[in-house]
Amino acid sequence: MQSAQRAQCNHALEYAIRLANERQKPLLAAFSVVSDFPEANLRHYTFMLEGLKETQAALAERGIKLVILNGPPKETIPPLAKKADLLVTDEGYLRIQRKWRKDVAAAIDCPMYEVTTNMIVPVEAASDKENFSAGTLRPRISRQLKKYLVPLKESRPVCSSLDLRFKSIDLSDIGKALKKLPIDRSVGPSPFYTGGSEEANRCLADFIRSKLDDYGTKKQQDPLQDCQSNLSPYLHFGQISPLYIALEVNEAQSPGKGAFLEQLIVRRELSFNFVYYNPAYDSYKSLPHWALRTLNLHARDKREQTYSLEQLENARTYDPYWNAAQKEMVLTGKLHNYMRMYWGKKIIEWTRSPKEAFRIALYLNNKYELDGRDPNGFAGIAWCFGKHDRPWAQRPVFGKIRYMNAAGLKRKFDVDAWVRKIEQLGHNLECERNQTR
Repeated sequence: MQSAQRAQCNHALEYAIRLANERQKPLLAAFSVVSDFPEANLRHYTFMLEGLKETQAALAERGIKLVILNGPPKETIPPLAKKADLLVTDEGYLRIQRKWRKDVAAAIDCPMYEVTTNMIVPVEAASDKENFSAGTLRPRISRQLKKYLVPLKESRPVCSSLDLRFKSIDLSDIGKALKKLPIDRSVGPSPFYTGGSEEANRCLADFIRSKLDDYGTKKQQDPLQDCQSNLSPYLHFGQISPLYIALEVNEAQSPGKGAFLEQLIVRRELSFNFVYYNPAYDSYKSLPHWALRTLNLHARDKREQTYSLEQLENARTYDPYWNAAQKEMVLTGKLHNYMRMYWGKKIIEWTRSPKEAFRIALYLNNKYELDGRDPNGFAGIAWCFGKHDRPWAQRPVFGKIRYMNAAGLKRKFDVDAWVRKIEQLGHNLECERNQTR
């Protein structure tokens, strides 16, 4: 149980239960905490362990023991599999996740099955190659929704595994467990987002009840309106199923459900298609040829201002709107989608080359965002540089890449009021920290 860290609506889990019951065997679940996961830090590990603690309890109620192990899967899983009849795993899409599964498969003797459960339409079923826009992937997915957009029946194991004895990280005190892990502690936990399926389901219910009607309207592009679902961190860690979200939203009698399902299914799965079929998904080379050509052509254009990584990371630019976006990301672990687009576009404008801009944007996004290091994150950063987009009017520095500026923000919403909100947020957090010292 590595990428789908949940007990509910989990195809890999249900398939494993079925196979275990057919063989009259107990089912053991295992998760490997990889302490040196690229660009992960205390913020991400805290959120993840909060969810795993909840999942461990939920599985126990179904007679399934979940052991939490410290180390890469190739070291932790093969010893467990020595006495196993077979092994089932959820599917991974990033380079490192796919390598984990290959390494485990090569090190065990029993059969191993990989099951898709963090998408609606499996990536290879939707397309056998990289798609360059939502327009080409959308009809491929739409044709198969009737087959895949169906509820998943849950079952219970015939044999309990709760009496099996295996060493496991103790999650009764998450703070204590985190102190024992050799992880990057440069970024603290988010004070606004708590991990776990219960919180994910609460966010979903609140979104359907209070926000879905306005999704796809102008309010969605206004950070002051709070029209977003806030589900991306939970989807990233597999603490909620995209299938469950889609089914719940589809049942709602709301004018906003079509726009939301477009983002959840087509746009999200386009990002999985990107990282699965493009081996350079985390580099500047992943961009389409037209984008690389126009950016490289304008790489030496004079910049009005350039900033170092340190200046950008500490929100020290002349632009109060960009600074507020960077501060929100650092403070909360999440940034409104519209402001994230503006944030990424300005980095192109303020760095010495588009290649350096890509590296910095990806670094900051992955370091501070709870949903960083994710197919959506890699595709989102690449979008700022022309991925899954089209050429626009040519201008200095950007070439034919879509451009955004502060005047556009002001036309969309009261951006100055939003800046004041972020400043107040930072002030309140600083006061709380001072009180606890």
